[in-house]
This record gives sequence, structure tokens and C-alpha cells, in this order.
Amino acid sequence: VPRSTPGLSSPAAFDGLAGMKFPAPPFSFPTKDDMADYLEAYARRFQLPVRNGVRVERLSRRGGRYQIDAGDQRFEADNVVVAMSSYQVARVPELAKKLRPDIVQLHSIEYRNPQQLKPGGVLLVGAGNSGAEIAIEVARDHQTWMSGRDTGHVPFRVDGLPARLFLMKLLFRFVFHRVLTVGTPLGRRARQKVFTQGTTLIRVKPKQLADAGVRRVPKTTGALNGLPVLEDGRVLDVANVI
Repeated sequence: VPRSTPGLSSPAAFDGLAGMKFPAPPFSFPTKDDMADYLEAYARRFQLPVRNGVRVERLSRRGGRYQIDAGDQRFEADNVVVAMSSYQVARVPELAKKLRPDIVQLHSIEYRNPQQLKPGGVLLVGAGNSGAEIAIEVARDHQTWMSGRDTGHVPFRVDGLPARLFLMKLLFRFVFHRVLTVGTPLGRRARQKVFTQGTTLIRVKPKQLADAGVRRVPKTTGALNGLPVLEDGRVLDVANVI
């Protein structure tokens, strides 16, 4: 995600770690680079022995402590935070193989900025937060379509006045710390929906997409003569697919 685009789906008020607040307005959305800068500053401030490039292969419980196996290295700890998921692995649909070789294809993981694209139309396959944010950026210089079901959106500006109210902050914390967790039936259902149907748009609103010239279209279901085909039968002659 480019620096100009927010990278986190939670306001700065909830993005800090113990002992150091996030250096941004409470209800603004930090970019991915802001978060990286914060983590580096946090490690320096508390002199944390950060080890990069370590791939954890196994996590187990031994005698009341956790054991972490990473190749020929072994660590023990009283507490472990599992802060990753399968998002690092790109999931590319089969239809991608049927598109013309001259069409630029990028997964959202690979996207950095519009300069990676060639002149011509852009199709965003997926209408979640990443797709919406990328769509708004590339729509400045390209005719852009965003394909997929409407995932809904937060009906107020999180960075606006309503979200600054104290009760709103309490509600936000209660919902995401007590209700929508893997420890509740509702949270587990929501988690499954996130993995299979995309997440509700948080920062980007439908009006912003429309104002940017992004065209909302149905799900992309296949390819015809090397071009993407939508669920309603339309064929899009685009030069780029993300």
C-alpha cells in the first residue's frame, strides 16, 4: 500500500503498545510506513533485542512456558503474541492464467504505486478495503472498475467528530475487545466472514469511490479471449488487473 494511503484498519488510539502511545491523532489511520516507524522507535526506546529474518517453525508449551523452534534456534518465553496470518500468501484465482499475457497482473501484496501499471483500464478484483483504497489511487490516471460484492461500510467517519465522542470510543473498544473476538460465537462467525467475503469498508465510503470515478461492477467469474468476464456477462477490455 502506498504511503499516501492508510494502511491500518484501526485508529491510532488503538494501535500503540504498552508504555508508548502512537504518535498520531487518536482517530486518524496510520499508514503502513507510520506503523513501521513506530515499531522501530518502540524497539529503540525500550532497547528490545529484535531479531529479524527468523522463521518460526513450531510453537509448543513446555513446563508452563512456551518453546519456539526456529531452525537451529530455540527460544523460551512466558508469553507469546502470534501477530501474523495467511495474508502474506497471495491467493490468485485460476482465471488469472486465462488472461492475455500482455495484461499487467499484480496481486495487492505486490502493488506499490500506479507507476507499475501500463496505460489503459484497471480492474480491481475484490471490493474490500485494499481494493477500494488502490482503486481510488489508480483512478486518478486510469479508467477503473472495482469488481465484487458490496461488503458494506462503516456509516460514519471514524476520523470525524462522531468518533471523537467518549462513548463512541468506549463502544469501539467494547465491540472489538469483548464481542468480536475468537472467544465468542459472534466473533468466530465474523472471522469466517472476513476470510471468505471481505471486510466492511472502514475508511473509504461509496461516495468517495463514485467521486473518484471508480465504477462498481459484479464479481469477476472468468475470461473470454483473454479478457476478464463479469458475473453479468460483460467483458472488460482492460490493460491491468489487480
